Amino acid sequence: MRSEGHSEEAATSGAVSRATTRRFGTWLADREVHGYPNSARRYLYLAVVVIASIVLWYQYFVPAAVVTALITHFHISFRFYMNIIIASEFAGVVAALIGQVTDRIGRTWVVIGGLGVVGVIQTFVIPHATGPWVFAVAVTAVAGCEGIILVATPALVRDFTPQLGRASAMGFWTLGPAAGVLTASLVASHTLGATSGDWQREFIVSGVAGLIVFALSLLFLRELSPQIRDQVMVTKRDVELIELKARGLDVDSATRSPWRQMARPDVVVPAVAVSVLLVIFYTASGFIVAYWTTVFHTAQRYFTLPQANGIDTWMWGVTCGSLILFGVLSDLLRVRKPFMIVGALGMLVFMLLLISHTGHASSSYHTMVWVGSGVFFFLGMVFSTWMASFTETVEERNPALTATGISIWGGMLRFTAAMSFIVAPFVLTSINDVVNNSPYQRYVPHALAIEHRYGPLLTIVLHHQKDFTAASSLTETQLLTQHQALYERLLHDANGNASTLLRIDAIKPQIEFLDKYLNHLLALQKAAAASPAQWQHWLWVTFGCVVFFIPFVFLMKGRWSPRRARQDEREHEEYVARELKRIHEGTSSNATS
Repeated sequence: MRSEGHSEEAATSGAVSRATTRRFGTWLADREVHGYPNSARRYLYLAVVVIASIVLWYQYFVPAAVVTALITHFHISFRFYMNIIIASEFAGVVAALIGQVTDRIGRTWVVIGGLGVVGVIQTFVIPHATGPWVFAVAVTAVAGCEGIILVATPALVRDFTPQLGRASAMGFWTLGPAAGVLTASLVASHTLGATSGDWQREFIVSGVAGLIVFALSLLFLRELSPQIRDQVMVTKRDVELIELKARGLDVDSATRSPWRQMARPDVVVPAVAVSVLLVIFYTASGFIVAYWTTVFHTAQRYFTLPQANGIDTWMWGVTCGSLILFGVLSDLLRVRKPFMIVGALGMLVFMLLLISHTGHASSSYHTMVWVGSGVFFFLGMVFSTWMASFTETVEERNPALTATGISIWGGMLRFTAAMSFIVAPFVLTSINDVVNNSPYQRYVPHALAIEHRYGPLLTIVLHHQKDFTAASSLTETQLLTQHQALYERLLHDANGNASTLLRIDAIKPQIEFLDKYLNHLLALQKAAAASPAQWQHWLWVTFGCVVFFIPFVFLMKGRWSPRRARQDEREHEEYVARELKRIHEGTSSNATS
């Protein structure tokens, strides 16, 4: 009997365990929330989305933070590296356009799966890449995953946020690019060692961070059911009406012919315009260190890499604060368009200052912190409010196709970034030599000290560099007996002073140092000399991109006047009250009959 009792207990325990496992599996697999969540749950979901966005952008920008180490390790040129980035951007275009399927299949598994794939690639694949082509394929795969998640995450933010509160939420979501660059820069500046072998650690750190967020997303990230998310929510007071209407919503009909519904001027043109505006962002995230370290100097001493990273830190930090600040202000005032116009005009003012200072190489570090931060302060004003307005414009077309509208923007964004990376090196022709020779920049102070102390001797040596290669000794006796023609030329250059020639032999270590690094340093010097004018030309291009953006703000949805916006809000509340009354009266009459 005791044996039978133990068998029954074991069977019962096994059944309970299997039932618990099935319930957990069902809970894990079912990502949909069938009613609008309360504030605490909603903020949890939004927090996971924002963290996922920041981590993904951080992982995406890690190569830019260690580009010189990658070039050295894989023995590639900067142009080859740029070709990898361009290919990855085009992969992002395709992925972003594919992202529109999240209107039908849902958003969360795309985000969760993407986080897992990118985390594995960053942690295990890229650090062990055996050659440049393996690295190229891995980076392109990361960009593809990031491209599709770029569509899914803002769609999730839109789903969980009423229009009155949308700009604040989008302000946090748009932290992703700025905070991603900032995180990559800060982590690299604190962990990257002097040797090129340390670059693998940067990918591993970002990969582990991504896998942690993958686990958090797997446990906590949810999404609204299609019946709920495929409606427009203006305020949180719309919840009851939306949930009642969800019972009769035909999702398949609402999502039919997505491209035909969304490929409209008020969606496509603003998407193109903001992608062009963001050329300044692509430039800053990809090339800005080369700009700071080759354009500005005092007494021939250029900004150091820590100084360049310091300016970047201020610049991206200000951007993060600006995105949130103006998102909140936009929601308080109920308008988006004035912020976009004022932000664009503010960008133009500070870009003129940046162009002006680019022509004055002696501009101080603190001056450039203020000017650079000013540009991106106003960019933050534009971008967070634009994202809110764009999702509202898409909703007006069809809220069931939010991801399709966002995929149009995501594809345009990636395509414009790729084109800017193709065009920029033709304007910034010096940047290839700057980046390729940047590992030798640390030798510049020593080379300048040698030049200052031994200038006349070095002039003679450089003038007759080929002759010295043939002559193994530099003593006067051997020059007279074995290389008389060279001796006479040297004596002429030394103004007839033979003792000057004898001193050349004493500086052989310095000459050997220059012989080893001089070509690299001269290429760097030549590129730095050409850099200011070229950067001015490119900054004028980015200035024109901002001007291009301004007129297309008028195509987007939203009021200019806070007073009219509040009037719209009151009218909407009256509409909701009427609809609720009608539905409840209809329900009551049906119950009575």
